[in-house]
Amino acid sequence: MRASDADRDRVAAVLREHTAQGRINMDEFNERLEQLYQSKTYGDLAKLTADLPDVDLRARPAKITPTPQSKQGMHTGMRAAWGAWAAAGAVNWVIWLIVSVTSGHLIYPWPLWVMGPWGAILLMSTIFGSGHRRP
Repeated sequence: MRASDADRDRVAAVLREHTAQGRINMDEFNERLEQLYQSKTYGDLAKLTADLPDVDLRARPAKITPTPQSKQGMHTGMRAAWGAWAAAGAVNWVIWLIVSVTSGHLIYPWPLWVMGPWGAILLMSTIFGSGHRRP
């Protein structure tokens, strides 16, 4: 009798399980998988698993997806905001340094006016910001 794609998929799952349990190595798995997708009948499929013990895929535990653990520390968006603040501050200080060196004397440290208010707002948001996220 002819095998369907669903039958081939079930046998592929059995082969993956046997590979995971160490009964067949990756080379054997790849060879059998090639033969599997060229198989046309149930007899061809049975030959691929004849030397392996039966595996009941229905008895396998359902996949448990790990729940993301709440990380201690800052929210990702807040980390990005601090990163942008640091990058903008670094660029401004480099510009200030270049202008000071090329003019021959230290000029007023204007990057403080860029970093100060922005940093203060970020600091307040970090300390007093709400701990829950909006959907």
